[in-house]
Amino acid sequence: MRHIDHFIVGQSPAPTRKHAIWNPSTGEVQAEVALGDAALLARAVETAKRVQPAWAATNPQRRARVMFAFKALVEAEMQSLAELLSSEHGKTVPDAKGDIQRGLEVIEYACGLPQIMKGEYTHGAGPGIDVYSLRQPLGIGAGITPFNFPAMIPMWMFGMACAAGNAFILKPSERDPSVPVRLAELFLEAGAPEGLLQVVHGDKEMVDAIIDHPDIAAISFVGSSDIAQYIYGRGAANNKRVQAFGGAKNHGIVLPDADLDQVVTDLTGAAFGSAGERCMALPVVVPVGEETAERLKEKLLKSIAALRIGVSNDPEADYGPVVTPEHKARIEQWITTAEEEGAEIVVDGRGFSLQGHEKGFFVGPTLIDHVTPQMRSYQEEIFGPVLQIVRAADFEEAVRLPSEHQYGNGVAIFTRNGHAAREFAARVNVGMVGINVPIPVPVAYHSFGGWKRSGFGDIDQYGTEGLRFWTKNKKITQRWPDGAQDGSNAFIIPTMG
Repeated sequence: MRHIDHFIVGQSPAPTRKHAIWNPSTGEVQAEVALGDAALLARAVETAKRVQPAWAATNPQRRARVMFAFKALVEAEMQSLAELLSSEHGKTVPDAKGDIQRGLEVIEYACGLPQIMKGEYTHGAGPGIDVYSLRQPLGIGAGITPFNFPAMIPMWMFGMACAAGNAFILKPSERDPSVPVRLAELFLEAGAPEGLLQVVHGDKEMVDAIIDHPDIAAISFVGSSDIAQYIYGRGAANNKRVQAFGGAKNHGIVLPDADLDQVVTDLTGAAFGSAGERCMALPVVVPVGEETAERLKEKLLKSIAALRIGVSNDPEADYGPVVTPEHKARIEQWITTAEEEGAEIVVDGRGFSLQGHEKGFFVGPTLIDHVTPQMRSYQEEIFGPVLQIVRAADFEEAVRLPSEHQYGNGVAIFTRNGHAAREFAARVNVGMVGINVPIPVPVAYHSFGGWKRSGFGDIDQYGTEGLRFWTKNKKITQRWPDGAQDGSNAFIIPTMG
């Protein structure tokens, strides 16, 4: 059986605890990963402390060259990385390539950090006084990443952190850890100092060790909201800078004038792609008006019937299995809960079995109608191939539904009406908005982040927000005396007048 070890400097100790890694398509255990503890983390931190000062002192251009080389190496291994990712996660190989590519877009942005990190300068702010600012790295950063994007989200984090001059310790999900380890190997091959980027595996014990270690200055997390809130609260109490992104229940608002054929195409991909295991999936559709709802439902039924569910390496599959048997059971239980709450199960994906792969963790596409805001199945994140229909009477109700939901990650509106779209985007209480765009993940030179229980902390991922998170701003006020000062104002707070 394949064994996945930590990626740290020096030999890892023999693991006392291990975690099984499934092949979601076959339902068989294909590998095991070592789980570390606080002592192992301490070793990684000591290495990072030794390496980071020289890396921070390396000029930004040379750091950028490492990022350029890393990007080229990842691109050269795109196919093998995607196949490895797909085998552990269950998403299709083309979807896995998209996972990697979206991470590389942040690496591309990080290649430009020599320009972005330039500070500000004011000449003559006062008599003979100049003021300037510069951005300096924090020291050691850590990332705790989820199973659903094992390439993209780690690259979001360590790409920005390392380009800015920090060392980085990554704790990926123990469900699919192979690609994060391979990315760290490629980063070393690209010219990064040994120990700058290290990977430690673990569960809550390792997470707590990261939160409590005094030499880790900042933590970035993506996962469920309860854990995000826990990490944010405990990390902040330990005087760390923390950004913690949680769950989602993204809504798609469909106005009566929308192009329903295009909407159905977008909805089908956004709701069922990657088996719905995306924090930016679109699991709730809100048609405005009964006529819109009925027309949309009819078209959705045809689109869902045409979906092909297959193993992760099936080139014709629209989506593959979910990640673990426990997650499959959880999704199916949410469908049952919706049924018990009085919703109509229009298309039922429970009990789906793929011929020849009966032990795989497959969930069929599910469509649920007449869902109301009072239902728990609407209030909580299902994170599977389940699309719920919540009917809205008018535009005001359509704005109110996502605005009042506990999650505020993303939302989309489908319409031909520019005024309605502009009004919706301005008023809706959600962090990322798509207008005729079903999955509104911003490009790498903007930033990513949700509101309410989808995001804890006040700084977003990547872009200029990412630079702010992984650096601190130093302000310098300088004067070069010419010998003419008499010192009579030495006890008065200085002004620039």
